[in-house]
Amino acid sequence: MKKYITIIGGGESGVGAAVLAKRKGYEVFLSDKGGLKDKYKEVLKKENIDFEEGVHTEERILKAEEVIKSPGVPDKVEIIQKIKEKGIPVISEIEFAGRYTKAKIVGITGTNGKTTTTLLTHHIFKKAGLNVRVAGNVGKGFAMSIAENEQDCDYYVLELSSFQLDGLDKFRINTAILTNITPDHLDRYEYKLQNYIDSKYLITKEQTGTDHFIYCADDVLTLQNLNNQKIESQQLPFSIKKKEGMTAFIQNEQIFINLNNTTTNMFINNLALKGKHNLYNSMAAGIAARLVDISDDVIKESLTDFEGIEHRLEKVTKVRGVEYINDSKATNVNSTWYALECMSEPVIWIVGGVDKGNDYNELKEVVAQKVKAIICLGVDNQKIVQAFKDIVPIIEETQSMERAVKLGYQMGKKGDVVLLSPACASFDLFENYEERGKAFKMMVREL
Repeated sequence: MKKYITIIGGGESGVGAAVLAKRKGYEVFLSDKGGLKDKYKEVLKKENIDFEEGVHTEERILKAEEVIKSPGVPDKVEIIQKIKEKGIPVISEIEFAGRYTKAKIVGITGTNGKTTTTLLTHHIFKKAGLNVRVAGNVGKGFAMSIAENEQDCDYYVLELSSFQLDGLDKFRINTAILTNITPDHLDRYEYKLQNYIDSKYLITKEQTGTDHFIYCADDVLTLQNLNNQKIESQQLPFSIKKKEGMTAFIQNEQIFINLNNTTTNMFINNLALKGKHNLYNSMAAGIAARLVDISDDVIKESLTDFEGIEHRLEKVTKVRGVEYINDSKATNVNSTWYALECMSEPVIWIVGGVDKGNDYNELKEVVAQKVKAIICLGVDNQKIVQAFKDIVPIIEETQSMERAVKLGYQMGKKGDVVLLSPACASFDLFENYEERGKAFKMMVREL
């Protein structure tokens, strides 16, 4: 008898898990209470995987010996509660996929910077000639990557969201990176910040004394909770200041990485990625590279020639001397703070979407310094208007990206920046942040 496995959720993670399970000999059933995208239905049909959408058929789901829950499905939904009540193990796609690779795992989480750090780390490993793949919350799902590649690799660099970490049990991460922690997704964590913090620290859960934990020693919430966590691995902190015990730091306008009796250093002006937040991302990736003995020359070259990621401080074009920047990936307050902080010209700021419990007080000082006008792009903008009405003289509202871009064009003067950095999720007007960013770029190019 084949082992029967049920997948709850039919996005990238769920479909990838279904394909991998099918190829490993399981009897697979996938159930999604919403609708499946056509591209995922085509994959499931091609792989001859049984699925349903728009409903959860309990008798089919509850006969599973194991359930893989997609990260977007909260634990509190009724079908997950019934699965757990019946005593059926519920695991994540990451946990399941990890059973089928012998690769060393570099896992990267954090409220901000995790995608950039993941892709930068992968870039360094690849340039060094290592047999490495990137997956997780960026690019292909972990399970799909394993399913599609008959040959295993030596290293996986995984971006891991808090939702993906929540489902881990025995999955071991050899090098764990925590970029930072600021309030985010609190709606998923009972609006309790500590629950979210504990979720991020799950990246160290199965580590041993031979593994490594890289973290930002300048991040308040990371430090406040460091001693409350059971961390078995070797700790490698980094900071933008030279202080005791730092593995990487900034001094005399240079990055220094001290590890294994070797020092790597380079001038920050030579870094491909600009802005204070990217100093942290570069240090974290550099430490991960030194752990696998990648040479100084390769690390320096990689940090110099890395190309930034789409939708993260992505320069689109200049129109009449006004710069348009797509930062649609900034879906929380902290990420937008970093974007505004590195702006040197007057900003026309496009902000708004689905608020995830945002505290805009954190932005007031930087907004007062940098922003000349605000364009609210969302169904409900009142919280944003109330937060900044006494700080910014011009605040406009719209539910149209076309209108938002045209407003920015009308307000902009030579030397200004029109910055899309929403500080919110996109789901009121767009399918995801990628669609929002692409809409912005399309409208800018039509100016």
